[in-house]
Amino acid sequence: MKHAYLIIVHNEFTLLQYLIKALDDELNDIFIHFDKKVLDIPELTVKKAGLFLTKERIDVRWGDISVVEAEYALFAEAVNQGSYHYYHLLSGVDIPLKGQDEIHRFFDAYQGKEFIGFSQYDYTKEIERKVHRYHLFPKYFKQQAGISGLFKKTMRFLFICLQDLVGYKRYKKMDFKKGTQWVSVTHGFVSMLLLKREEVMQLYHHTFCPDEIYKQTLCGHSEFREKLYDMQDEGKGCMRAIGWKDGELRDWTLADYDKLMQSGALFARKFNTTDIAVVEIIANVIRGKEGGEA
Repeated sequence: MKHAYLIIVHNEFTLLQYLIKALDDELNDIFIHFDKKVLDIPELTVKKAGLFLTKERIDVRWGDISVVEAEYALFAEAVNQGSYHYYHLLSGVDIPLKGQDEIHRFFDAYQGKEFIGFSQYDYTKEIERKVHRYHLFPKYFKQQAGISGLFKKTMRFLFICLQDLVGYKRYKKMDFKKGTQWVSVTHGFVSMLLLKREEVMQLYHHTFCPDEIYKQTLCGHSEFREKLYDMQDEGKGCMRAIGWKDGELRDWTLADYDKLMQSGALFARKFNTTDIAVVEIIANVIRGKEGGEA
């Protein structure tokens, strides 16, 4: 069966070209969501894979539920196209660390497993802040310049303080889970997500970073929990090397090449065009292993 690659894109189109080329395989269909704010969509070409752009384009804002909306637009577009072996959610600044033949063999070997990373630290306080509190102006978590931005930030802070003061807590009885947004999941899991779409959009309205919470929470309270590949290691659980350092996401560089290639991960994030050399080397090594074009 074929694989669906679902890519969320808002910038770094040079990297996107590398990603598309790495995914261009007859067993893949590639689905791309371009942020609504992108005015000039780059020209993309494939030789073997199917390539589809989502009809629905979301104005994606960091930390806001619009990120979840973009994910749902991709899941829905792919399912409307057909049923896939696995659905791989990536960003446009991700790169595969293995060739497609090796990636396909891996998922054949673990058919039916769900590759969803779960955070391992105590995130109780984080869930309390992100989900149990009602956040004003969620589209503007990233600070805007000027008086308007300062007003929104101040009002959001004061409203959170008021909720703390009166002991307000949303969804007191719900057990929320958390982990990385980026997953590789089966058709069955995606079908469940789509059935829960309206419920998810209502539940996570005016929360903070729900994209890191809703999939893990749905999985953790369903039969899919028993099908997880690895719930004890967030990176291994989703087979991704993600550049976290001291709580911050950093870009991989050429100095990280050996670490990345020895990680055992199938995908890595994130990269940038400033350090494009590491992406070029990874791409060349993969093509060499699979006997592809240089």
